[in-house]
Amino acid sequence: MDRSEARRIARKRAEVLVGKMTLEERASQLRFDAPGIRHLGIPAYNWWNEGLHGVARAGQATVFPQAIGMAATFDEKLVGRMAEIVSLEGRAKYNAYTAEDDRGIYKGLTFWSPNVNIFRDPRWGRGHETYGEDPYLTSRLGVSFVKGLQGDGEVMRAAACAKHFAVHSGPEELRHEFDAVVSEKDMGETYLPAFEALVKEADVEAVMGAYNRTNGEPCCGSETLQKILREDWGFQGHFVSDCWALHDFHEHHMVTRNIRESAALALNTGCDLNCGNTYLHIMKAFEEGLVTEEAITQAAVRLYTTRFLLGLFDKTEYDSIPYTVVESREHLETAQKAAEESFVLLKNNGILPLSKEKLKTIGIIGPNADSREALIGNYHGTASRYRTIQEGIQDYLGDDVRILTSVGCELFRDRSEHLAYTMDRLSEAKMVARNSDLVILCVGLDESLEGEEGDTGNSYASGDKASLLLPEVQRDLMKAVAECGKPVVCLLMAGSDIDMSYAAEHFDAIMMLWYPGAQGGKAAARVLFGDVSPSGKLPVTFYESMEELPDFEDYAMKGRTYRYMEKAAQYPFGYGLSYGDVQVVGAKAESRDDGIVVAAVIKNTGSVATDEVLQVYVKNLDSPDAVPNPSLAGFIRVALEPNEEIEAVLSIDPNAFTVVKEDGSRVAEGSRFAVYVGFSQPDSRSIELLGKEPVCLELVLDQ
Repeated sequence: MDRSEARRIARKRAEVLVGKMTLEERASQLRFDAPGIRHLGIPAYNWWNEGLHGVARAGQATVFPQAIGMAATFDEKLVGRMAEIVSLEGRAKYNAYTAEDDRGIYKGLTFWSPNVNIFRDPRWGRGHETYGEDPYLTSRLGVSFVKGLQGDGEVMRAAACAKHFAVHSGPEELRHEFDAVVSEKDMGETYLPAFEALVKEADVEAVMGAYNRTNGEPCCGSETLQKILREDWGFQGHFVSDCWALHDFHEHHMVTRNIRESAALALNTGCDLNCGNTYLHIMKAFEEGLVTEEAITQAAVRLYTTRFLLGLFDKTEYDSIPYTVVESREHLETAQKAAEESFVLLKNNGILPLSKEKLKTIGIIGPNADSREALIGNYHGTASRYRTIQEGIQDYLGDDVRILTSVGCELFRDRSEHLAYTMDRLSEAKMVARNSDLVILCVGLDESLEGEEGDTGNSYASGDKASLLLPEVQRDLMKAVAECGKPVVCLLMAGSDIDMSYAAEHFDAIMMLWYPGAQGGKAAARVLFGDVSPSGKLPVTFYESMEELPDFEDYAMKGRTYRYMEKAAQYPFGYGLSYGDVQVVGAKAESRDDGIVVAAVIKNTGSVATDEVLQVYVKNLDSPDAVPNPSLAGFIRVALEPNEEIEAVLSIDPNAFTVVKEDGSRVAEGSRFAVYVGFSQPDSRSIELLGKEPVCLELVLDQ
């Protein structure tokens, strides 16, 4: 039985069960904390659970790299495997919790992940929850996540949720009242493709609406967005509001006059489930004639269809998953592998990989060196053990190399001890540096400096970043360490673009670790000392300065992200070094029955085994409506031994040969296309940094 037939049966069962409920009981089921209905044998169910990079907020779980780090792997299979592990651990925990009749928040099987919003502006605090700035990369990884989480059986392992629909990426401070005004062209080119892919290709079970308005309509009460979702794309699942977003209708957006009208607007436009308490007023809205019995019933049926698809009223193959799968050795090894694949080597003057035989003393300095917070990002679970960068290196080296340490400075505060003078750890950092053969400097952010408004986010920008610069105390630390004259490897832990111009000028190597998960320190040590070659690629652009960016509140794509930017990047999207030296020996693009494919012969001419990410970018040479710069249209991760030569074949995104018109329609237009095959974008900055350029093919299509 395929999933569509399973859905048809589940819906029929839902209709029968909901038909036995009173109207009040049906209305009660539209809340995230749905109460039990004893006379029908229905237990309580809490819909709210999180699984962005591991089961979150529910106790012990495998903690993977944050989503932006998973994006840097460019590894669809690995993202799918991560999501499968989330669903297995989620099932194990659900089985254990329900056996104790514990049905509270964060204990169900409906995970409000993944976040497939476009990271359009590096200031957005929640950008590290996403898969970056490119709609194609986001769609491929998002589809893999959904398929991995939900499984392909008649019964879903867990239900995924595509969020936040749609056109949502800051400012956090304004999200409850903000109207994201965006053209139909930008909608079709950038903001909607990932959501469409998750609905059409992955059959995502849920979609969550955003807090903001889009072109005047609140996203959780938008007829326009619901038409796209259900009529144009054929979405069959349920729609959930972001948490307490419906209150914003009357309190901030001012599109309704009171809470009853807000409940009615949301329900009547297709919002089935309320995260919040607005739907406590559904019956009052019904009594005032604002909603119908049919609307309440429809929402309840959609929600119970999901519960039946999850097998919550049946015996299933997943009931026997034991609690012991949580944080199993295999799962931890996968999280470590994910971290190793996510690291992006931005600069290396030859100092990496390190050799412990050549080092007597290493200095580990910086506020993120021994920080658990810098490992986990946000929406995270709880690990039984955290391997900080400092601990990972200490464990790796044992007693073979002396290690000196200093925090150097706090993350952003100007002193470590309240009674001390400012920068009270700076002298210690200098002493460590001067007494070391080499310094590993760990700087960056954590979720207290970039995150969600009202969560852990900073107070001065509601979670968003005010600048691309590191906090001043860290910049002072970098300068002090540089002046000591010792070789420095700079490890950056953050979820977004940070200005690395000073580090690029003064340090020997720079590596972006993102928020690498609980195994991050172990992974970092293996990469630093050459057990594994770095192979991650940037899923976002590192800009030279914030001054070149449009206003944060401007949702037009002009000047934003690698596809539309007009200046050279500091570090471009798709860029990343390795310890190997992989070359494209030859490439060809051809039309086959299943579309356009690229076949590339690639060879590792270096002396180190490495993974590489073969990337294909396409530029329409004819249409004035084409995206200005070449766009990612295919990628594949490959592993090569020294001197190994292989052929990699990958399919090209059919949308790469279309354009989006001003009215939002996507059409095939133009016949001449430049197809670039390599390990980066074809821009001059990538070529300068990588020391090699992609092979350029010209493809002529009869459209």
